[in-house]
Amino acid sequence: MITPKRMKLMVGLLLFLGTVLSTSTARADVISVGPGAFPGGTTPITFTGLADGTEVNGLVVGGILFNYSLGNGQVIIDGGPGVTNNLSPQNIVSIGNPTGILTLTLSGLSNTFGYGYAVLATGAIPSATTITLFNGVTNVGSLAYNGLPDPVFTGGFAGIQSTLLFNRVQITFSGQVPAFAVDNILVANTVPEPATMLLLGTGLASIAAKFRRRRKTY
Repeated sequence: MITPKRMKLMVGLLLFLGTVLSTSTARADVISVGPGAFPGGTTPITFTGLADGTEVNGLVVGGILFNYSLGNGQVIIDGGPGVTNNLSPQNIVSIGNPTGILTLTLSGLSNTFGYGYAVLATGAIPSATTITLFNGVTNVGSLAYNGLPDPVFTGGFAGIQSTLLFNRVQITFSGQVPAFAVDNILVANTVPEPATMLLLGTGLASIAAKFRRRRKTY
């Protein structure tokens, strides 16, 4: 039975934990992954059926909200570079300033994310695209991906897996390229790995012990 005193202790603990997490800079272990890292049956989010010229800033597709930091008229739905190894019409294409941040707000917590991309180049581009993961406002990790001819336009698949869950993703592209395209977005909504749950449980136990010791001193 949960007594009023114990309930008050639990509420206090949760508030304390929320404060700690909101002010921390949690860092995950992140690794680069390919399409094979996603569970079987994961359906890619494509833009098939959307009209050319559809504004991407504020667009919702497959439960994902897309925003572009430079506002409207910069990124639209189009046929893009045509068919590559990782894209096919329709896809997200930049027609204005390509140096903005493409933010994807997910419908839930995830630990694996990826997309096919191409940039307007035909040679190798170091750090052609970068993924940065967030849980709310907390940055949990980031990776950059080198682009290679795929098979003509530079691009590839950028995939990331994190030991901490995230619900927001920011995508940027190299300042060396005048345009980019994005397609075939994959998101895995899975439970945390056992090691992550163990770490969380250990942290909660430690916080609870400190909280109890603090109460005893009053």
